[in-house]
Amino acid sequence: MKSLELKIPPPLVALLCILLMWYVQGFYPLSWLTSVWVLPLAIALALAGIAIATIGAAAFRRAHTTVNPLHPEQTSQLVTGGIYQYTRNPMYLGMALVLLAIALYMADVSAFLGVALFVRFIGRYQIEPEESMLLEKFGDEFAAYQAHVRRWL
Repeated sequence: MKSLELKIPPPLVALLCILLMWYVQGFYPLSWLTSVWVLPLAIALALAGIAIATIGAAAFRRAHTTVNPLHPEQTSQLVTGGIYQYTRNPMYLGMALVLLAIALYMADVSAFLGVALFVRFIGRYQIEPEESMLLEKFGDEFAAYQAHVRRWL
């Protein structure tokens, strides 16, 4: 389904996953997740996700390269420093952590499917095409970066 590659903005994919999580919530409740520690953990995960995504976007802006995920061909520079030393996709990782926080707060097995769906969809229809383009554009430099830094964590 190449027709989906680089077509749907990742924040919209995340929003659609949240709507799905809300819709399926209640199918398989996790009663043990009603503990007092769930809300603080969910808040911490969400804040970490927002921070990671923001730091990743700021690094792109500092490098004067595009943050538009629908047009990776506009990338002008390969960013490998800062948070990009630890993950090749901090913006998507941040979104996934926010989704994980929401699923945890919902305390339902079904809600976690939204997180898995986001990771799979973004991996296949966003990250893979982006990385193909980056490999074509930056060659050995990007290949070496791929070899040393994980896609997610």
